[in-house]
Amino acid sequence: MNTQKPELTWGNKSPCQRVEPRTLQEDVYLSYHADPRVSEQDLCDNRLIFGDNLLALKALEPEFGGRIKCIFIDPPYNTGAAFAQYDDGIAHGLWLTMLRDRLEPLRSLLTQDGSLWIVLDDHEVHYAKVLCDELFGRANFVSTIIWQKKYTQANDAAFFSDNHDYILVYARDKTQFRLNKLGRSEQLNAAYKNPDNDPRGPWKSTPLHAKSGNNPDFCHTFQNGISWRPPAGTFPRFSAATLMKMESRNEIWFGKRGKSVPARKTFLSEVAVGVVPRSLWLCEEVGHNHEAKTEVRAFNASDPFATPKPERLIERVLQLATDPGDWVLDSFAGSGTTGAVAHKMGRQWIMVEVGEHCHTHILPRLRAVIDGQDAGGVTESTAWQGGGGFRYYAVTPSS
Repeated sequence: MNTQKPELTWGNKSPCQRVEPRTLQEDVYLSYHADPRVSEQDLCDNRLIFGDNLLALKALEPEFGGRIKCIFIDPPYNTGAAFAQYDDGIAHGLWLTMLRDRLEPLRSLLTQDGSLWIVLDDHEVHYAKVLCDELFGRANFVSTIIWQKKYTQANDAAFFSDNHDYILVYARDKTQFRLNKLGRSEQLNAAYKNPDNDPRGPWKSTPLHAKSGNNPDFCHTFQNGISWRPPAGTFPRFSAATLMKMESRNEIWFGKRGKSVPARKTFLSEVAVGVVPRSLWLCEEVGHNHEAKTEVRAFNASDPFATPKPERLIERVLQLATDPGDWVLDSFAGSGTTGAVAHKMGRQWIMVEVGEHCHTHILPRLRAVIDGQDAGGVTESTAWQGGGGFRYYAVTPSS
C-alpha cells in the first residue's frame, strides 16, 4: 500500500530553486540611528535588506532561524497590471513557484508559536491557500480574514464592486499559537448601563439560556414568584442552585417593573479586558487604500507608492500576533509600512526589498519615523516620539 503523500502540482512547476549561499553586507552610510538615544528601550538592531528576497531569506536562516514571531507579507497579487514600482503580471504557474520557493525559508524562520499573514485578492488567494496547506499543513491554518480595502462603490465594475482583500493566517504550530485579544472599544463599553444604581457599576443584561442543547424539563421559580424555563431548543446556563445565589446577590434583572423575563446582570468590571477579534475587518477599524496612499505621499509626494497598506491594518496584525520586543519580518517590503509600524510599536523588524523604491520610498520613511518627524499613521495611537534605528544591508553578489 502506497502511503506517500501526493505532491501538489501545477503548470510550469519547476523544482525548488537551488540558491547559492550569499551573505549580507552592511552599508554603514545608509544605516540610520537616532542621535542621541531617546530612551534605553530604543531598538536599534532592526534590518533593512536590499536585494532578492529569496537570497536574503536564505542568508538570514543561520542567525534568525526559529526566531521570527510574525511574518507579514504583501506579495504581488498577479493581477496583470503594471505599476511604477513593480510588474504585477506573470504566468500563474511561475507565480506559484515564486511563492513556494519563499514560503519554505519563511516557515523555517518562524518561532514554534509564530504565525504567517499573507495579503492577497481573488486572483491568487485560493491557490495560495492550497499551497500553504501543503507547506504548513492544513491543521495549522488559522483563519481567512476579510479586509474592507475600499469604502466606495465602483458602479463601472463589470460584475461586482471589488471592495475587499483577504489575509490568510497560518501558524507554524497551531497547538502552540496564541492570539492576543483586542482592547475593548468605547462602542462595546457603551452597552453597559446602570439603571438600578448598582454600586458595582455599569452592567448589561445577558440571557440565562444557551443556544446549544435542550432541557425542556428545567424550570426555576425565583423568590419574587416569577417562574422561568429556557426557550424551546435551548439550555439553561446555570443550575437552580446557582440561580438562587445570583438572585441573593442582586445579579438577576427582572426589568424596571420587576416583571420582565429574568436576565443576568453582567458587570463591565468583570468582563475580560480584551475581546476576541472578528474575521471581518472594516475600514473604519483598520484603514483603507485611500488612507494608505495619503500616508505614503508624506514621504514621496512626486512618486507615491502605488499599492501601500494602511498603518492601522499592520497595527492590528501586530497587536494580535506579537508582543513588544518580538521580531517581525516582511520580505515584500513595498513602501515600508510594516517596518514603520513595528518600529512605533516597539517590535524588532526585518524588511527585504529588491526594487529601487527601497531607497526612494522606504529609507526616507524610516528616517522620518526615527527622527520623530512622521506625524501620520499610528503615531498618535502608539504615542510614538522617535528613537531607535536600523542597519542597512545588501545581498552580496555571487562569487
